[in-house]
Amino acid sequence: MEFGAGLDQTLQLTWEQHRDVVQEAARLGYTSAWTPAGATARDAFHICSQWAAAVQGATASTGSFTTGISVVPVGAWTAPQLAASAATVGELTDGRFTLGIGTGGAYVAAQQRAYGQPAYPPIALMRDYLVVVRRLLGGDRVDHEGKVLQVRGARLGFRPPHVPVCLGALGPQMVRLAGEAADGVCLNWCTPEQIAWSRRRIAEGARRASRDPSEVQVIEYIRVCVDDDVDAARRALARATLGYALARPGARKDQGYRAHFARMGFDEVLTDLETRRERGASEDELADACPPDFLLQVGYFGAASGAAAAFRRLAQGLDVAIVRVVPARPGPEAGLTTLRACAPAA
Repeated sequence: MEFGAGLDQTLQLTWEQHRDVVQEAARLGYTSAWTPAGATARDAFHICSQWAAAVQGATASTGSFTTGISVVPVGAWTAPQLAASAATVGELTDGRFTLGIGTGGAYVAAQQRAYGQPAYPPIALMRDYLVVVRRLLGGDRVDHEGKVLQVRGARLGFRPPHVPVCLGALGPQMVRLAGEAADGVCLNWCTPEQIAWSRRRIAEGARRASRDPSEVQVIEYIRVCVDDDVDAARRALARATLGYALARPGARKDQGYRAHFARMGFDEVLTDLETRRERGASEDELADACPPDFLLQVGYFGAASGAAAAFRRLAQGLDVAIVRVVPARPGPEAGLTTLRACAPAA
């Protein structure tokens, strides 16, 4: 199993701090650094390029250190634009870049309105993007008539090094699609039992496409909040968790992350918290009401001394386990403290 470092905008890092933290991650033995992408956040492709350059310039053994995005919501991109950006970073990093793609909120009416996106069928959407983006990155001239994408004669203007394309997946159909058509799968918020469940679905999809399931890399963010103030760490992880797990007001509970958490047995916990929210509970009150046992089944909060063991328990069954830093307070020290606590040698 490889160890990755996961950094996002909640740390509020400057560009210089980004470079410092990822250099330290490389020195600690992490073999990759990952970030999510958002429509209105700092550009994740540029962040990965900055990280690769920082590690290249600061350490002697950089040949195996990679960067990656997990994941780019595809709705705001055309497939050729997405492939060109990924190919550029692949070229700048000498082939040490992985692109993760996912639906984001493509199935959510509010996001469809916010970004002017049609209500695409999620499986068809991601199947088309996987096929077209992978073929473009492979140097092909692409003609594709899919349910969502129609591409005629598209080709990149340059040939990049190999850029693996992974699929962000939670539900059974999407995980099977990863096994069938992606280089890897980017899981999220999983118990070890859910990782094993996902591997079985990956194998089903791979067999359907006459592939070896071992060809599909299994990657996951594991959220970790290390802080001497255990209550502050618990609240920070609770806010991060509930931002995904709770159904949006008025939204269906059988889709996306809400359904994912229900599959893992957390429906009763989430229903209670959603009822509290309907009665007027604030985000802080919901975080305080969130059961610690629930949080520790999908992440870790607390002192540095317990982080490494918890991380390894949650990472069972993964090929790449990413320490996704959840800060109790912004700044580089939160990232450095967490990465040191969970480092491969810890």
